[in-house]
Amino acid sequence: MTASFLNRFGTRRALLVGCLVFVALVVTGCSSGKAAYNIRPQFFWDSLLKPDSAIINGLGLTIGISVIAQLIGVTMGVFAAMGRMAKFLPFRLVANFYIWVFRGTPLLVQLSFFYYGLATAGLFRWPTVVAGPIDILPQVLAGIVILGVNEGAYMAEIVRAGILAVDPGQTEAAKSLGMTYGQTMSRIVLPQAARVIIPPLGNEFNNMLKTTSLLSALSIFELYNTFSVSAGHSYATFELFAACAVWYLILTTIWGVVQSRIERRFSRGTTTSNSSGVGPRNKGFAARFMSLRAPIEQ
Repeated sequence: MTASFLNRFGTRRALLVGCLVFVALVVTGCSSGKAAYNIRPQFFWDSLLKPDSAIINGLGLTIGISVIAQLIGVTMGVFAAMGRMAKFLPFRLVANFYIWVFRGTPLLVQLSFFYYGLATAGLFRWPTVVAGPIDILPQVLAGIVILGVNEGAYMAEIVRAGILAVDPGQTEAAKSLGMTYGQTMSRIVLPQAARVIIPPLGNEFNNMLKTTSLLSALSIFELYNTFSVSAGHSYATFELFAACAVWYLILTTIWGVVQSRIERRFSRGTTTSNSSGVGPRNKGFAARFMSLRAPIEQ
């Protein structure tokens, strides 16, 4: 029905009408404010060029939580992927149930349930963990674990796709050499699957850096919550949230550069890493940053 309507009305006309409606909404929204807002650029520039200790701590907490949670997610993803592919039925059932639950419920609901819900019901209270000179508060520990477990459900499918991309003949050859299942996976299959897993894994970590903002629901002073509290005190909402967005953009851009280098290293020896100008060696970061794609060779 939609296709026939567009054929009659014309795709270009429909696109023009949609753009006009969007412009009208923007103009209406911008002109609906009654009180004038006095923008104070100094809040924006100070947050970027002269960040205080709260912002620096928020940055460190965001990066630390992201790294540890992603490591937990990758580990759980590997075990869940192997569980889904196992011949033993209970392993498959447990892995499928885990993936079904954590992919099918919102992360914010999981954070609230496993931190507030379990404590309110008296079933479990997150402890304070002392790691040398660092005290990991209960809400931080809960945030790391829940983010990692949630990430593991998504990494499971990524790892499984990478394992399935490896030629089954490799597994058969390893068996013929007398290798056990664990040796086959660790020495033969997973190293080859890494080339398929690395790109989506990098994208998942990019998303993890931004997903940490949901930890404000647990009163964790990561990057977003730090700016949110500061904006509430200074009423510089526009300037501080703009600076917060820039900080996230800086983090994800830096990771984009790192990810392109990692992909380039893992693509050595493949057809996509040749010197013809096509592939991750020359297009990795640009393709990700500008949404470009290398031409398909005929």
